[in-house]
Amino acid sequence: MSQFATYEDLLAAITVDEGREIINPATEEVVGVAPEGSVEELNAAVERAVQAQKSFAKLSDSERCDLLLKAADAIEAAAEPLVELLSREQGKPLNGPNARFEVGACSAWLRATASFESPDYTAVDEDITATVHYRPLGVVGAIGPWNWPMMITIWQIAPALRMGNAVVVKPSEYTPLSVLALIKVFNSVLPEGVLQVVTGDGAVGAALTTHADIDKIMFTGSTATGKKIVESSAANLQRLTLELGGNDAGIVLDDADPAAIAGDLFWGAFINTGQTCAAMKRLYVPESLYDAVCEALVEVAKASPMGVGLEEENVLGPLQNKQQFDIVDKLVNAAKDSGARVLLGGDPDYDAPGYFYPTTLVADIDPDNALVVEEQFGPALPIVKYTDLDWAIEQANKLDVGLGSSVWSSNRERALDVAAQLEAGTTWINSHGAVDPRVPFGGIKSSGYGVEFGTEGLKGLAYPQIING
Repeated sequence: MSQFATYEDLLAAITVDEGREIINPATEEVVGVAPEGSVEELNAAVERAVQAQKSFAKLSDSERCDLLLKAADAIEAAAEPLVELLSREQGKPLNGPNARFEVGACSAWLRATASFESPDYTAVDEDITATVHYRPLGVVGAIGPWNWPMMITIWQIAPALRMGNAVVVKPSEYTPLSVLALIKVFNSVLPEGVLQVVTGDGAVGAALTTHADIDKIMFTGSTATGKKIVESSAANLQRLTLELGGNDAGIVLDDADPAAIAGDLFWGAFINTGQTCAAMKRLYVPESLYDAVCEALVEVAKASPMGVGLEEENVLGPLQNKQQFDIVDKLVNAAKDSGARVLLGGDPDYDAPGYFYPTTLVADIDPDNALVVEEQFGPALPIVKYTDLDWAIEQANKLDVGLGSSVWSSNRERALDVAAQLEAGTTWINSHGAVDPRVPFGGIKSSGYGVEFGTEGLKGLAYPQIING
């Protein structure tokens, strides 16, 4: 049984009397008060991590895997309190691909990461015997976002710990409580000092990226911030894994069945109310299927209730913060002003509490409209009509991002042919955004570099030492 049997127990363990008030984006009520970390606290955390890592690295691979499995058990034991906190702080509903899904993914990712074979190997022939050992880098700095605060933190820290590193986590200022709670639970099974979290503003994050004792930075967030991290890390030659912004395109082929794909199309775009880096953010549909796809998406959207996350029936929630609400609102208004046709939504209640933007589908939109070419990161999907497939592929590739993409077709061979022409780290067929801990994931162009997940992800948290002879 967890020491955090209730939400109140968990919240009491992480909140402070004075600090940053964290607002529930669905109600605009205070969830709790997070500590305002400082650069001095960050420096002290790094110093502790450096010391703790030395002994942690001496554990065997199987011993570290066992700790990951115990952490998964601890998260599962505290799952419902974690879920409630996540829903209150981030805004996402309990059900659907949301809060319970995210907390469940945390333990699942830990178990998967512990199950991977070690990347170490030996090359032998008559001329050579060379053993490749993947050694820990040292201390990893993990900077996470506000959209999937728990799950993406686990994506960063699980492989880092598996490979023998210590980790210092800097969560988003918008969702620090979720990460504080997750790491509180995680640390119930870890040696002291190996995994630490320091909250705070951008100054704390900047100090982490420039710290001489940080050996690697893992960052998920905007392209603009990612570029700053590249610049600031140059002085210490820190290794980087950057998962940055995207504007994923989906292309429907003319042999697709609109009714069959509508549900997956919808959730490919609207998972986490559209607040996902690898969500589908622009959809290209052939003229012959255009009206049918639009109508099918409207029906799915109407059947997907939006509201306060703690109400069990809801599957869509608010935008996490007012700044993101304003971005979505501005882009949709620009599309409306340009003459695009709003099929559903586009009419928020500005006087109601919370940062709710209604599920919005926009048709007959110019392919160069801002809602198409800029990342909206919210519940608004532009649907672009095409008559020439090569043109649609060109449109999908023309932006300087390349995180994900998708192709929708009843003919797998045709879909594979189109997928091979798309410029993205991952291209899905008849789905969008589904990630798997066993399969490498990362972007190209301005969507970042380096990969996470699987054995390739483990290699990114270590350096190869070759013993030859």
